Amino acid sequence: MASYGLFVRFTLRAGAGEAFDSLVRETADGIRAHEPGTLVYACNEVEGAPDQRTFFELYADYAAFEEHERQPHTRRFLSERDKYVEKTEVDRLQPYAGKFPTGAEK
Repeated sequence: MASYGLFVRFTLRAGAGEAFDSLVRETADGIRAHEPGTLVYACNEVEGAPDQRTFFELYADYAAFEEHERQPHTRRFLSERDKYVEKTEVDRLQPYAGKFPTGAEK
């Protein structure tokens, strides 16, 4: 099984932090309840940069990522986020070494 990951950096519009964070919390609730293939979905504030948020996402495999993208809570996040986000940067990751929540080693 080949895991698949994303690192995403959002630059928020001025004053949008609270509303964006609320949308993210709702989305994370759906992920925890309905996505066993999403191994890590970590949303972070960036110290010293109040308009920045980073996400680290790790999926069991690419099919789990595709399933994540089809979920209603994810679709809602994707349709609503542009109200709050000025810029989005996405790095697609192919993990190759480390410690993973499944206990598998790479």
